Amino acid sequence: MESNAVDPSIAVRSLEVVRGRTRALDGVSLEVVPREVTGLLGPSGSGKTTLMRAIVGVQRITGGRVAVLGRPAGSRDLRAQIGYMTQAPSIYADLTVRENLRYFASVLGAGSGAVERAVSLVDLVAHATQVVSTLSGGERARVSLATALLNEPEVLVLDEPTVGLDPVLRFDLWQTFHRLADGGATLLVSTHVMDEAERCDRLVLLRDGRVLASGSPAELKGATEAADLDGAFLALVEREGGE
Repeated sequence: MESNAVDPSIAVRSLEVVRGRTRALDGVSLEVVPREVTGLLGPSGSGKTTLMRAIVGVQRITGGRVAVLGRPAGSRDLRAQIGYMTQAPSIYADLTVRENLRYFASVLGAGSGAVERAVSLVDLVAHATQVVSTLSGGERARVSLATALLNEPEVLVLDEPTVGLDPVLRFDLWQTFHRLADGGATLLVSTHVMDEAERCDRLVLLRDGRVLASGSPAELKGATEAADLDGAFLALVEREGGE
């Protein structure tokens, strides 16, 4: 019988991260497949950013394994295949939007046209010649997102990419995320906003450094008989406490 299973682009197995006396991740296992937008959902301090850092290979891990595109996370040959957007914009404040993107494009070896394509994707054409220090917080976040999109990576890891953006732009970016996924990319997007979680194909709920549950929004609501994801999350927390 022919299998319809899809090999995961990201595979995390029994991941442990300890920082000082804090267990930031406690036996986390999950898979993220291509052609889907997977949402990483959880309150502040749940381990979302630590998990994302481990996936892109910049977090020291205590135990377990993380593989991306079949290779250990952090492998040198993965650098051009992963786009990573951090919570704090990782860009140069004294350069213009276009100068920032040209610099990062040269580092990545991005093809011709990459800069203008990325500027257009995040709707910054009107600000392309503006110095980053003069931009709003939301506009700076969009510049950071554009740098992650420059090389048309196979895997995109986006840490709260829509924080500070207006509802119209948030909607447009989520459409962009789904277009990228439809084109074959793998997206892992962290958020703490429930209406954004509804836009994901699949969700991974984190709490206190552990995976509380995973599944599509409909599956999570169905399993808890909740009317919305807020209710589903609370029901799962209460269920875990009862156990």
